[in-house]
Amino acid sequence: MPVDTVRDILARKGRDIVAVPPGATVLEAAQLMNTRGTGSVLVLEGKKPVGIFTERDVLRRVVAEQRNPVTTPVRDVMTTSLISCQPDTPLEQCAAVMTERRIRHLPVVGPEGLCGVVTSGDVLAFQFAEQEATLKHLSSYFYDVR
Repeated sequence: MPVDTVRDILARKGRDIVAVPPGATVLEAAQLMNTRGTGSVLVLEGKKPVGIFTERDVLRRVVAEQRNPVTTPVRDVMTTSLISCQPDTPLEQCAAVMTERRIRHLPVVGPEGLCGVVTSGDVLAFQFAEQEATLKHLSSYFYDVR
């Protein structure tokens, strides 16, 4: 049985990348996150990821520190220690990293560069869909009247 990988999730959800430059303001990044319905934006210098800005960063580094979102650049409050995975990373390993590191957004970087972002919700939804398909298959095998 083939191992499910991050590539399988990207094939289903797409490789859309929501990103801002380091000089974007917190307000601009938060508005983009809201418009696109995502909990994070990658921070890119050109095509190179230099950080990630998440909802958690908004709470901990902007709101809690009473920074002005209109004037605060993302570079000052983003998470710079990027943890990423590769397209061929098994989903079990991806889920383990997210759990151990307490992160919900994982950039995917392949030989060609940035490929997308996988979230903990993406992993759970994929695993649920796979389990549902297996159950349907087993159900039809056991209960199908011939």
